[in-house]
Amino acid sequence: MNIDEPVRTTPRSVLSGALDDDPEFLRSAYARLITGQLVDTTRLNRLTDLTARLLGTSSSQVSIISDIQTVVGATGMAASAEFQESPAEDSLCTVTVTHGSPLVVDDTVLDGRVAGLPPVTSGAVRTYAGVPLRAGDYLVGALCAYDSHVREWTADDVALLELLGEAVTAELELAAVEASYGEARQVWGVAVEAAGVGAYDWNLRTGELHWDDRTLELFGLEREAFDGRIETFHALLHPDDRDRVTHALQSVIEECGVLDLEYRVVPREGPTRWILARGEAFPGLSGRAERFVGAVLDTTQVQEGEARIARVLEAMPSAFYSVDREWRFTYANAHAQQLLAGVSGELIGHVVWELFPGAVGSDFEVQYRHAAESGEPVAFEAYYPPPLDAWYEVRAWPSPEGLSVYFLDVTGRRAAQEELTRSAARGSLLAEVTSSLTSTFDTYQAVGRLAQLLVPRLGDWCIVTLVDHSEPFGQHDWRRHLRDIGLWHADESQRSTLERYAELRIASSGDDSYLARALTGERSVIVADRAYEQVTATLAPGEARERYLELAARTVAFLPVRGRGRTVGALTVGRGRDLPPFTPEELNTLVDIAARAGLALDNARAYAQQRELAEGLQRSLLTPPPDPEHLQVAVRYEPAAEVAQVGGDWYDSFLQTDGSVVLVIGDVVGHDTVAAAAMGQLRALLRGIAVTTGGGPAEVLQRVDSAMPTLQIDTTATAVVAQVEQTPQEREAGTARLRWSNAGHPPLIIAVPQADGSVVTAVLEGDEPDLLLGMAPGVEREEAIAAVPVGSTVLLYSDGLVERRGQNLDDGIELLRTTLADLVAEGSDLDTLADELLARLLPERPDDDVALVALRLREAAVESAG
Repeated sequence: MNIDEPVRTTPRSVLSGALDDDPEFLRSAYARLITGQLVDTTRLNRLTDLTARLLGTSSSQVSIISDIQTVVGATGMAASAEFQESPAEDSLCTVTVTHGSPLVVDDTVLDGRVAGLPPVTSGAVRTYAGVPLRAGDYLVGALCAYDSHVREWTADDVALLELLGEAVTAELELAAVEASYGEARQVWGVAVEAAGVGAYDWNLRTGELHWDDRTLELFGLEREAFDGRIETFHALLHPDDRDRVTHALQSVIEECGVLDLEYRVVPREGPTRWILARGEAFPGLSGRAERFVGAVLDTTQVQEGEARIARVLEAMPSAFYSVDREWRFTYANAHAQQLLAGVSGELIGHVVWELFPGAVGSDFEVQYRHAAESGEPVAFEAYYPPPLDAWYEVRAWPSPEGLSVYFLDVTGRRAAQEELTRSAARGSLLAEVTSSLTSTFDTYQAVGRLAQLLVPRLGDWCIVTLVDHSEPFGQHDWRRHLRDIGLWHADESQRSTLERYAELRIASSGDDSYLARALTGERSVIVADRAYEQVTATLAPGEARERYLELAARTVAFLPVRGRGRTVGALTVGRGRDLPPFTPEELNTLVDIAARAGLALDNARAYAQQRELAEGLQRSLLTPPPDPEHLQVAVRYEPAAEVAQVGGDWYDSFLQTDGSVVLVIGDVVGHDTVAAAAMGQLRALLRGIAVTTGGGPAEVLQRVDSAMPTLQIDTTATAVVAQVEQTPQEREAGTARLRWSNAGHPPLIIAVPQADGSVVTAVLEGDEPDLLLGMAPGVEREEAIAAVPVGSTVLLYSDGLVERRGQNLDDGIELLRTTLADLVAEGSDLDTLADELLARLLPERPDDDVALVALRLREAAVESAG
């Protein structure tokens, strides 16, 4: 759910009405504009999911703040509230935007800026960290992470949140560019409508077809009679033209091409009309066509006289001219004369190649002559050099008199498309890099794969270098502990050369080498031209020089890979002589990638150190089980995947003085060192009480519960204490008694093999589980007893094995029961069974620790008793 209670409202028009000089009005309007452009929030949702996972919170969201709050990406509590609106004044994200810088609150109840807001008073948000998001010149929203319990935020947390906010900002800026482009098309559409030309817009994702009033008029339909379906358009086509039109539309959509087509329509009322349709299919970020827009013109009267056509063409806001078979201008409408005035004030009667020598040999001449010779229309886009210095969309169709040409200045549109393409490519690359760095446990391997992601997008070849040491280094010892962990060349035949160069270059590089400068100076070093000479000069004579010269690098970038406060590696990216130098945008992308790699490497080192410490601490508290003659016991512990997630899960198994075996499984509430410490205290307390008193499971739990306040063990925990007892008569009969008491823990499961090879399983539950330990000291605890046949397997486990996101406890217990039955039926020994249960039931990255105790009554005990 959203952290701010959603309120359903009617969508508002964006940037409508008169212009307002109020900065807050403009900021709010710009935020609404971006919200209106956001259709696919998949990448925003991935970024919020990544934010929550990296910062260790249950929830994260991206909010756009105008006069309302709109959630456009979310993980956790706000995941179901996408595109729902709520009052901006109730939102913590509004405070972040107003603040204009990161807002970090350890305990929201104690912070006067946010304490009175509904998300805080409801208890949904107890800790909060947010960074403002800027698109264009405006603060439009915030990326935040939050949780329902108090938390202390670190400077590293805020730095990481700001870095993730940059990725979110890139997505929002892309939406802003799309919005600006959409507005330009709307203005063009109004101008075309004024000329009597109809406009259409076909959304290929939703299937919705929009016709303006003029198009409806051309097709003989009233607004209320048009249902916005492409099938309605097909039904109005002349039967003889229907297949031709359908095929042409399919081809244009598949190729993201341009349509230039004339066909007949049969209105429901009135005579048949000729329609000239022009349009273009525009691709989305996936590369597939998502929208088809264009214009239609009634050409019925073309057959009746050129005079009427001339009037229409004069009214068009697009340029049109015609030339005769000698390539002399015979007509040019006002718009054409205006666009071409930079070359000649007078067009009529002059030869096109003489007035426009820049067209000779270009696409203009090639396409025009092809149309004249083949008799087929042509459509293309081409650039004309100064003095026009513009890109044009051109349509030309031949006639007996010569060639007719329609053209439109599309320089602005191409610039917007190119910017969108570059932004999309950069966003896609950064998303792939982030995914590669976060989708595997082996971060070093993931960083090494960066070379294959960067080549050939940003260079011909790349080498990824790691500083395999945590100590700082100076100007003369920079070579120590360096190793190359990844490299790639776009040319397969050059990869062996690059590999050999990489083997030799560190030892052969001088202290003044560009690699040394990048590593010790902590700044990127760019060799912008003739790198094959400049870099070679810093290499010692020998094979390293020779191999480098074979790479023929014109431009090379050396970028330090920085972790938190130190250099952890370097990226070397080279371009050959056929590629231009790096643009500032490309260098910024490389710097961004290097920063992400550095953060990933630094996190990996911290993760390894903390996880080793956490797991060592946890396992040191757990001891091996006893090995009595009549019973086999197997124990397992699996820590959570998160860094330093020392848990409160524990197991125990020990012998009583009467020879019975006590089994314990428990789980202290929490996942931190406090929980681990409480677990150690409870485990020792329970073991001591059981051994010294010789009491049964219920008595032991009751005594532990009573002792906890006295010993100031301020926690709550679930636990099961089970005791396996066997008299001589029971041993001879091949059974044992299992007594247990359950303090709010998941129930035991038993699997009993049958003579026919089947396995019967059961969930062992008493009347109902007792309260958790620590909740009500002195409460009387219940016991249950079950007979356990020889060969049976009994399982005690903590909830991390059966409960996780997307799987409730009951479903998890049922899955565990069937998996246990399968393993017993397969004849698995107890150790194999314990290992396989963890392998089959745990996800790749478990978010909770797991403790497991399995016991099996031995067959050998019966034989020896006989």
